[in-house]
Amino acid sequence: MLRYLTAGESHGPQLTAIVEGLPANLPFSVEKINHQLWRRQQGYGRGGRMRIETDQVKIGSGVRFGKTMGTPVTLVIENRDWKNWEQRMSIEGNPPADLEVVTKPRPGHADLAGALKYDQEDIRNVLERASARNTATLVAIGAVARQLLEQFNIHVYSHVVELGPVKVGAISGTIEDIAARAEQSQVRVANPEKEEEIIELIKKVRKEGNSLGGIFEVVVTGVPVGLGSYSMPDRKLDSRLAGALMGIQAIKGVEIGLGFDAARRLGSDVHDEIFYSQDRGYYRDTNGAGGLEGGVSNGQPIVVRAAMKPIPTLYKPLRSVDMASKDAYEASIERSDVCAVPAAAVVGEAVTAWVLAQSFLEKFGGDSLEEIKNNYGNYQAMVARR
Repeated sequence: MLRYLTAGESHGPQLTAIVEGLPANLPFSVEKINHQLWRRQQGYGRGGRMRIETDQVKIGSGVRFGKTMGTPVTLVIENRDWKNWEQRMSIEGNPPADLEVVTKPRPGHADLAGALKYDQEDIRNVLERASARNTATLVAIGAVARQLLEQFNIHVYSHVVELGPVKVGAISGTIEDIAARAEQSQVRVANPEKEEEIIELIKKVRKEGNSLGGIFEVVVTGVPVGLGSYSMPDRKLDSRLAGALMGIQAIKGVEIGLGFDAARRLGSDVHDEIFYSQDRGYYRDTNGAGGLEGGVSNGQPIVVRAAMKPIPTLYKPLRSVDMASKDAYEASIERSDVCAVPAAAVVGEAVTAWVLAQSFLEKFGGDSLEEIKNNYGNYQAMVARR
């Protein structure tokens, strides 16, 4: 079973992830992980933390001479900002006498609910782990999963389809073309005209002390028929993808294929008709299902979208209540972004890649890459005969 565990605080010494279940002999590139970490830090509208951290991963175990050994892989991302927080986040000793205890919860964050749940007087103990800084580990483990998927010509892309009130609209070109154009955009949109409009909107919102959310789309090509299962709800690939995307900070909605729009159409305008030819086998001319039927991948590209709420830390503070005094106050400001939707799209790619890698190994698993390729080849030959 492919699984991971992450640890670390936003201003602690480091973020750590341990990945277990990777096959032996998988070519492993630290450079590819660092590239994904760099992509997560890009995007117009990001805050000051991105100028402090330049994320790089260190591998502590599980890899030798550029290949996995079949044992747990440890990934470490050091926090450069730790030097400024060493006393306030010390692992040992007593709190310094001048420690500023955080007692004022910020609306839209985990602050109040987390402090009540874990009986904390200092909200710092909540916000450090709840912080979106921890998505760096998700991107790192997703980058590992991508290296497995790429061995089987499965590729993951993303682009922003809405940012605040601005809709990017219909985009022409192949999935690869759209993704390439989005990759060159400061806000991950494939339409240059809309990029300029969005950047101007971000500038305006920044001046107002406000923030913006949006919707991004993740598309996966090369996915074989048969990942996931219709037999139990927790084994359905669509439910697992939705859960993974909802697990990203600030994500408040997920849809697959036509998503909510399917509810507004007639059945004849929703479902993908099935055809067959000798050279293509079974195929569809549309993809309203987003590559998933009954919880199982159907061979079409997987298409998922996630809605991100506006960043809740505003430079125009919202009202809240001090937990210590119970007095009303305006929420304190932690260093924050105006818009992080382009970065969230990269995180969305990562968690999508992870879920697909899990499902892929459940279907074709083995102890080595060679064994998995043999299993995959036999399955593909069987499907072709049908």
